Amino acid sequence: MRRNLSQQECKALLKQNYIGRLAYISAGSPHIVPITYSYNSDTNTIVSYSSEGHKIQEMRNNIIVCLAVDEIASISNWKSVLAQGTYEELSRIDAKHMLHEFSDGVKKVITDNYGEHPKYISEFSAKINAEETPIVFRINIRELMGKLRIT
Repeated sequence: MRRNLSQQECKALLKQNYIGRLAYISAGSPHIVPITYSYNSDTNTIVSYSSEGHKIQEMRNNIIVCLAVDEIASISNWKSVLAQGTYEELSRIDAKHMLHEFSDGVKKVITDNYGEHPKYISEFSAKINAEETPIVFRINIRELMGKLRIT
């Protein structure tokens, strides 16, 4: 059986995971990179962070982005969701608050799914050089769509 996921199922899939693939446009071509994220169901946004680099520069230039998240048990048993939206860079107190929310959200997913209890961001996300200030951003979701296949 193959079917579309409901909006509630799409949101649940985002909430139950913390690793996805971020798609953005650079020089007219799509680029896709893995990221660690946290989904906020209250605001329907995705929060993440990065160091300064290609991805951030290009999302500043073209704010239309997409996050793909999958749960794949087998070729005939999977769920996939696409969250299309816009990039928004956060600063100062908003960035600090969202980075804390991101950390708490990912820790909860890891605890709920795997029974592990990470204490620091470095235990579950790509490390950022201590001298660099992380760039915290969110994706304001405009559209959610998903598919499911179970046989």
